[in-house]
Amino acid sequence: MKKQDFNARITVNAKPKETLKKIAQVNDWWAKDFTGKAEKLNDTFTIRFGDTFVDFKITEVIADKKIVWHVTDSYLPWLRDKKEWNDTEIVYELSPDNNQTQVDFTHLGLVPGIECYERCEKGWKRFATISLPKFVNEGMGLPE
Repeated sequence: MKKQDFNARITVNAKPKETLKKIAQVNDWWAKDFTGKAEKLNDTFTIRFGDTFVDFKITEVIADKKIVWHVTDSYLPWLRDKKEWNDTEIVYELSPDNNQTQVDFTHLGLVPGIECYERCEKGWKRFATISLPKFVNEGMGLPE
């Protein structure tokens, strides 16, 4: 059986370089409680929602094409396995399309059947498919 990691595709009105800069501004589209940097290889950062936190390290960057955030630690208090996101990866793959950019967003390891899937899928749909494109296109996202 094939793994079905959560995936979403969006198109934004910006070139890939500008889109990656906006993705790095995590506090403007995902979590206002953000510390660290999310711009280049080996950067580390943390997002928090109350008691919930996720620590990331950027483990791959291909200029204007791809960035990978590796989860190094997490605490998701509403789950039985509070570290369920550990060692998962969030991958942004970008491809230009005229004056727009297509972004393929994948959370590797967030698959149907794990405890977080339904709730996290709803969260990613809100942040990756609504807030992020709103931030890139209009300059104002909908962070938590």
